[in-house]
Amino acid sequence: MAKPVHYPCYLHLLFLILSFHRSSQLQPFQSQSLLRIQQLLNYPSFSTSFDNTTDFCNIEPTPSLTLLCYEDNITQLHIVGNTGVPPNFSTDYFFATVASLSSLKVLSLVSLGFSGPLPESIGQLSSLEILNASSNYFSGSIPASLSSLKSLQTLILDHNKFSGEVPGWVGFLPVLAVLSLKNNSLSGYLPNSLTRLESLRIFSLSKNHLSGQVPDLHNLTNLQVLELEDNHFGPDFPGLHNKVVTLVLRNNSFHSGIPADLVTYHQLQKLDLSFNGFVGPFLPSLLSSPPMNYLDISHNKFTGMLFENMSCHAELAYVDLSSNLLTGELPTCLNLSSESRTVLYARNCLSNKEQEQHPFNFCHNEALAVKILPRDDVKHQRHDKEVLASSTMGGVVGGIAIVGLVFLFVKRVYSKDDVKKPQTRILVKNLSSVNTVKLLSDARHISQTMKLGASLPNYRTFSLEELKEATNNFDASNLLSEDSSSQMYKGKLNDGSLVAIRSSKVRKKISQRTFTHHIELISKLRHNHLISALGHCFDCCQDDSSTSRIFNIFEFVPNGTLRDYISGIPENKLKWPQRIGVAIGVARGIQFLHTGIVPGVFPNNLKITDVLLDHDLLVKLCSYNLPLLTEGSVMTR
Repeated sequence: MAKPVHYPCYLHLLFLILSFHRSSQLQPFQSQSLLRIQQLLNYPSFSTSFDNTTDFCNIEPTPSLTLLCYEDNITQLHIVGNTGVPPNFSTDYFFATVASLSSLKVLSLVSLGFSGPLPESIGQLSSLEILNASSNYFSGSIPASLSSLKSLQTLILDHNKFSGEVPGWVGFLPVLAVLSLKNNSLSGYLPNSLTRLESLRIFSLSKNHLSGQVPDLHNLTNLQVLELEDNHFGPDFPGLHNKVVTLVLRNNSFHSGIPADLVTYHQLQKLDLSFNGFVGPFLPSLLSSPPMNYLDISHNKFTGMLFENMSCHAELAYVDLSSNLLTGELPTCLNLSSESRTVLYARNCLSNKEQEQHPFNFCHNEALAVKILPRDDVKHQRHDKEVLASSTMGGVVGGIAIVGLVFLFVKRVYSKDDVKKPQTRILVKNLSSVNTVKLLSDARHISQTMKLGASLPNYRTFSLEELKEATNNFDASNLLSEDSSSQMYKGKLNDGSLVAIRSSKVRKKISQRTFTHHIELISKLRHNHLISALGHCFDCCQDDSSTSRIFNIFEFVPNGTLRDYISGIPENKLKWPQRIGVAIGVARGIQFLHTGIVPGVFPNNLKITDVLLDHDLLVKLCSYNLPLLTEGSVMTR
């Protein structure tokens, strides 16, 4: 490494003084480390102009290199390659050099041609929050030294040649939110320690050689994406929380039935169960469940009858029902002439002949064969009986529920020792753990409470593209208000409805669990006298842990505040009967905040400007004093 020792001493001193006044500089050992990294990689797309005079903290980012500093320390290093590493390149020496940058929080080394084991020295970067080493040729086991990185939030090792098992210590990384190990050669069973990753949001293991039963992931309440494509998992459907957005189980060894509560996954947008051996009844309600837009159940042994009058969700863009044992009529809503929707249904026993179908007896005989398929052990035999029962008696379940409800009602009327039950949450969390008898007994209370927000569309997850389209890419002309940490925009959705969209910056120290608590809370606030939330959207960058954004979408009320109708234009002033009606509306809204959800929201600290009136003078409260996601911000309209 060339050093400017041939310069006269006074010129060198003068240069250092001028450099100090021009901008802040890295500590000398960090600059030397970056110069060594340049020499080791030795290709033009990285840089050929670095020397001891380079101000690394202020160089312009390029497609190949991005450096970010904080308080004279380098905190982010992104290098993207397009050629191989030089001959005689030492991966160990390279990572030992990188490990000297002890303040690194983000390290991204993509497509650089690295091979051999990932060196253990990577574990010396104790501040590391994001590691992306995808699209290289790393082999061997995932290094155990990564287990010491307790601040690690994102681990991406896609498109390498890692082998061995998924290490059990992964489950002890306390804040891990993204774990992506796609396109490797991992094998064996998944460790049960994965059930500890309560912050996990994205979990991708596609295209490996993994097998066995997927651990019960019900505890992972933040999990949104689960991708297990092209492995050998099975036989039972994995246990999941109902907040999953993307579920891909394609091309595995599942051959059980699918759980009936799959239709309660109200945020599920993509479901791919294709090329497995799933049996039992298909759930037609999946076709109409919002916000589902991709459904592939092809190449399984699903049974059941479809009808012309079945409904479909408007955003359902891709449906593949082919190669199953379905009978009946293709639903009219699956209109093949629509350019915005792809529908495949060949090799079933449907009456529609536009795509190749088997004769009806084929599906009947195959379904019988599926039901009597022998098992080697008692556990599997018992499971098959459950599948058979669910196949032949699906309609009986609803009848049992009704009979149970009537029985409980009669019991409550005539029993002298009846005990008063507490109010039930509007949105029931973890249905699998709820006492079924209590849920049925409180069903009347739940249905009456839900009617208070029945005129609103279902709460859902929005995509960032939807919000950009609704606000003309967040154009300033749609800005309604702004404070130090958030902006409120007016937007118009594709169906023509107007919404208010609040964009809030989220600091890195706010945990994913806090996001979930906030979303769960506002999703329950659906009432005729509240500005109710319609959905949310997360904008998180995998390669930048410093900040992200959350968008809350609310119904839009443009008609002014209560102050405008009391002390504003005389002809708009409310008469006394109208003022009494407004007071009653405010009281009902506050009552719902206090008693309509569990836990209640109080104190509410309402002001006259927080009371909006629509065109029918219906009260809408727009500030509830909720716990917020941003530091030092307040809830605004």
